[in-house]
Amino acid sequence: MNPSNNNKRDYYEVLSVERSADPQKIKQSYRRMALKFHPDRNPGDKESESRFKEVSEAYQVLSDPQKREAYDRFGHQGLSGSGFQPFSGFEEIFESFGDIFGDFFGGGRQSRTRAQKGDDLRYDLTIDFMDAVIGISKDIEVEKLDMCEDCNGSGAKPGTTPSVCSQCRGSGQIKRTQGFFMISSPCPECRGSGQVIQDPCTRCRGFGRVESRKGLTVKIPAGVDRGSHIRLRGEGEPGMYGGPPGDLYIVIDVKSHDQFQRQGDDLYLEIPITFSQAALGGEITFPTLEGDEVRDIPRGTQTGYVMTLKGRGVQNVRGYARGNLYVKTVVITPSNVTPRHEELFQELAELGGEDFSPKKKSIFEKIRESIT
Repeated sequence: MNPSNNNKRDYYEVLSVERSADPQKIKQSYRRMALKFHPDRNPGDKESESRFKEVSEAYQVLSDPQKREAYDRFGHQGLSGSGFQPFSGFEEIFESFGDIFGDFFGGGRQSRTRAQKGDDLRYDLTIDFMDAVIGISKDIEVEKLDMCEDCNGSGAKPGTTPSVCSQCRGSGQIKRTQGFFMISSPCPECRGSGQVIQDPCTRCRGFGRVESRKGLTVKIPAGVDRGSHIRLRGEGEPGMYGGPPGDLYIVIDVKSHDQFQRQGDDLYLEIPITFSQAALGGEITFPTLEGDEVRDIPRGTQTGYVMTLKGRGVQNVRGYARGNLYVKTVVITPSNVTPRHEELFQELAELGGEDFSPKKKSIFEKIRESIT
């Protein structure tokens, strides 16, 4: 005699049912008590944990006709030689009664374990330079898989429901012993879903998802740059087995501007000026994000002279202060020099004390002059 059996309560008493209770009554009572003492509803409560194991063990016996008959005839001792082993942990309980827990826990612990988040999607969007600077809304169309409306994603033909896989009993996993280890692998019968579809939906062919195109309006904030990501939660592909949908990531590419160069939140602009402007100074006009700007440059301005316009760059995408606009002058050397220009440049050189040596004429130029 196993002395531990003397401490066990009567299984009918544990489930609060009469010995004549039918299987449906036993199942209803177990559902009610398992819900009451479920560890997810009583975290850290050792007494509830013990009661949950106790009612699950009682149901394991009383829900099985052969085990119940042995128990009714010989009590707990009648189960000793039948190969009956009480549950050793919660995972065994959930594996055996996953369909029952699924009824009142929205899929049960196993379903929550199997639930898979949908795939994230990427959409590459190219926008103009100024749209990136000031912000804009863009309409896009995304191709993706979406939940089949005919079967609500179950994969089963409307009016039917998937059945629990008989091979893995709805767990989606097959366990086998290898040496001292217990190895789990996806069930080959149901491919890890825990369910078998006998009559698949004709629209999605049992997949539960169909190809679709969805239009979205994307709000692009001011200050985005090449490589920026915009995340649209829940706009990816739908999850599997009750899992949440994935996200859609908009990856921004920005076209180059013909005048502005961008580095972070700062803008750089090169402005050509003539010799006269550089020497004499005066007003120059150049573009900014707000329109044309007129500024004075000093006499004797050189190539590389930089004016800094603070706060006139790009708005920081996170809401910080705007960057700066740096305007750099580039003195342009005349390319079409007339004799009069050359004369004046020589005079300027002499006035400046420069050792100016005009380019010597080549032998060909001398011959050409002698002919003419």
